This record gives sequence, structure tokens and C-alpha cells, in this order.
Amino acid sequence: MKTTAEELLGLNCQELRDYLTSIGEKAFHGQQIYESIYQRRKFTFVEVKGLPHTLRERLPQAATITLPAVHTRQLSIDGTTKYLFRLGDGQKIESVLIPEERRNTLCISTQVGCPMDCKFCLTALIGFARNLTAGEIVGQILSILNDQTTQGIQTTPKAINVVLMGMGEPLLNLENVCKALLLMADKDGLAISPRHITLSTVGLVPKILELAKTPVLPNLAISLSATTDEVRNELMPINRKYPIEELMDACAQFPLRPRQRITFEYVLIDKVNDTDEDARRLAKLLSKIRSKVNLLPMNLGKGSYLQPSPPERIKRFQEILSTKDIPVFIRRPRGADIYAACGQLHRAGEQLTLVQQ
Repeated sequence: MKTTAEELLGLNCQELRDYLTSIGEKAFHGQQIYESIYQRRKFTFVEVKGLPHTLRERLPQAATITLPAVHTRQLSIDGTTKYLFRLGDGQKIESVLIPEERRNTLCISTQVGCPMDCKFCLTALIGFARNLTAGEIVGQILSILNDQTTQGIQTTPKAINVVLMGMGEPLLNLENVCKALLLMADKDGLAISPRHITLSTVGLVPKILELAKTPVLPNLAISLSATTDEVRNELMPINRKYPIEELMDACAQFPLRPRQRITFEYVLIDKVNDTDEDARRLAKLLSKIRSKVNLLPMNLGKGSYLQPSPPERIKRFQEILSTKDIPVFIRRPRGADIYAACGQLHRAGEQLTLVQQ
């Protein structure tokens, strides 16, 4: 006999219709609940428009809609907000809201921790606990928007960018990520255009090819950060399994919309991957891929032995790529003072086991 409540957050419209049918109710009430959650951002059954009184009373005994709970909230001097969420089982994850002039960006997590062990990323130090459910992935968006509303800041899903660049490797949780992408892009759901959703990966080649066949195709970003296997093997151990040449081949096969490009994220680390030769090799690697490059000065992490490249070296790297007709941008760190920038998410307030080398 089932005693635990059915979690409805993360179910698609058909699944909600099926659930209502399974408990002897009319299927269209599932559609009402679906639209209430994702379109109206209402998370109690009493707020669902059109539900009969008897069903409003019955559902809380059988089902629940559980948003990730805001555990702490930190505000950066540049306006960035970092959220530490507590999940239903007590695990914690971080997400980031980055205010932009045209549309805000939400950086969300896909795993509790991360198993990839990239040497310039603080999340690697906390290890890996589990994958997030589809409901926990989209729940971060809903919870942040809900929190902003309570502060008098009105925004809608259509006015945001979503980047799956928080804690975890999205392609290691591809099934739940794809389900979350469908909920985000559904016109009856969050209605976020795939053009405003970006998935970042360290480069799991078979999963990139699998992602290319999924119904909702987000923008693809590749965390590259090296131009030789020797260096990338040390910075990003996944490269030992999927070396750069294989990764570039997979990227060349990835389907792109007109004017769409694959973004290559390149974390610049002093005296490690920032030479003129590295810039020229990067240009050659990308010569047959419709791409753009984001240069990210490495954000300092607690206990890291690596250091960011100096500004003049970053500028020189950009200049070399520009001469090769590759769109290249230097990304200014956001929220670094509260450890909210790229590579800094680590579950604020929790003890880390530091890895010194």
C-alpha cells in the first residue's frame, strides 16, 4: 500500500492527466494543475483554478508540489544573487540569478555536486551525491521567479535566459535534463524558447550525439579550456576518455539552427593554457565548426593552486582569435565576491575537503 505522497512537480501534462485518471478523477484536471504550476506559478491545490471542492480537499492527502526551498540567499555587489536550495531529502544545491540589461540569466544545477573533477572548479571538491529529478531542475527556475516576485520584482519565464551551467554535468543526467527541457520549452508550460536555453558540458562525446536527437535542442556550450590532450588531461580528466579530436568531431556533427553557433568556454589559467600558441591551436581546432569563444579568467577557488591569467595575456589571446575571424568575447565574472561565478559553486556554508597539489 502506497503511503508516500505523489510528487507532481516535474510531471508533464500527459503524466498529470494519467495520474488524475489513476485516482478516479477526470483527466482534464491534470491539465489544470499543469497550467497552474508552470504558467501561473501556483503551488498549492487550493490555488488551481477550476478544481472541484472535493478534489481540492483530497489531493493534499495524496500528492504534493514541492519546490526547492530557499535555504540561504546571497547578494553580490554587482547585483548577482546566489541561492542555496534545500531539497526534499536534505541535499543542497546552488543556483544563480544574474541581472542583465535585456533579460536576466538563471544558472541552474543538474546534479548534487559533480563527479567530473575539473581542476579549476570548486564544485569538484564536494564530490557527487546524486542526479536531480526533472522537477528539481525546473523547480529552481520556479523557486527563483517566485522569490523575486515576493520581493516585488516581476519577471516571467519568457524574459529570462536559462543556462545549465551550475553544479553537475548535465549530460550525465540526460534523461531528467531532457524532460526538464520539454517542460521549459512547452508553450503550455514555462514557454521558454530553446534559443534562450544553453546546456554546458565538459564533453561527453556519446551524450552530445544523443542530445542532438532530442526533441528540444538547446544551445550547446563546450567547456574546453585547453588545446592539447596533455594539458586537458590534467585540467579535465574526462579528456582521457574523450580526447579533443573526438570532441571536435562530435561538435562538427551537432545540428545548428541558422546563425546559431556552438559556444566554446575557455578558462584562462596563468602559464597553463594561455600562450599565443594555445590561441593559434584553438583557432585551428575551431576552423571547421560554426562557433564562438567565451574567454573566462579563472575564478579563484578556496585552496586552488591555479591562478587566473593576467589581463594583458587575456587581451592578447582574444586578439589572436579575432584575427582568425572567430567571434570571441571576454566574459566579466559576475558574483565572484559571493562565490557565484563560473566554477565557484560549492554549497555555501558547508565545509569543503580541499585538494592541494
